[in-house]
Amino acid sequence: MNSKQAQLLRWLLVETSHPGNVGSAARALKTMGFRDLRLINPKMQNIAHEPEAIALASGASDILSNSQESDSLESAVQGCSLVLGLTSRDREFGPPSLDWAKARTLIRQTLQSDQRVALMFGPERTGLDNQHLSLCTHRVWLDANPEYPSLNLAQALMVCAFTLREALNSDSEDPLVSPDQIEYADPAAISAMLDHWRYGLEAIGYLDPANPKKLMARLQALFARSRLQKEEIDLLRGIAKQMLLRK
Repeated sequence: MNSKQAQLLRWLLVETSHPGNVGSAARALKTMGFRDLRLINPKMQNIAHEPEAIALASGASDILSNSQESDSLESAVQGCSLVLGLTSRDREFGPPSLDWAKARTLIRQTLQSDQRVALMFGPERTGLDNQHLSLCTHRVWLDANPEYPSLNLAQALMVCAFTLREALNSDSEDPLVSPDQIEYADPAAISAMLDHWRYGLEAIGYLDPANPKKLMARLQALFARSRLQKEEIDLLRGIAKQMLLRK
């Protein structure tokens, strides 16, 4: 694993409650050679500066001090063409699912094309909800005991960091991607496009805002499976613009 690959990886902790988990996560990342830790809407402000976080970081205080705290998950995934939401709970709608082994291969491919990757971990008690997953390109699950798949937040992050380091260090010289790099749209751009489509579908009378049913959820799942490219976002926005002109 080289430093550039580490720079292209973001580790997102969403709505974390316990400062100790933040400190343990920082320690795990530094031990495995990663460093971009982002804290999204934690339950207490400045959680990385809590004494328990500093104590459990155990020497990884630089990761804590350089971590970015934000209340916007959309901004945290902006610029990332691959966003993986770690959760064992299956959903009726949402992004396509991958096991962690396949996800590691996809991460390698994305990093080799110099595109950013984000790994998203949810709140300790509830995990990622549907709104969080709407900003993911894939839902990823770890191969665990199906009768008890629950992992502590810091443990889950450590498992991912360790095995991902192994995968990146075992990189062969054989290229995993073609020379013609594909620029995928980031989930924040896809989310904004879906909002544009919702307004357009309402304008032409196809979507009833008083009774939307599951139309937008189905469209979201469809586009997630498609892995939209940047230029395709512009095309879809153009269609939405024409729908709004019918209003």
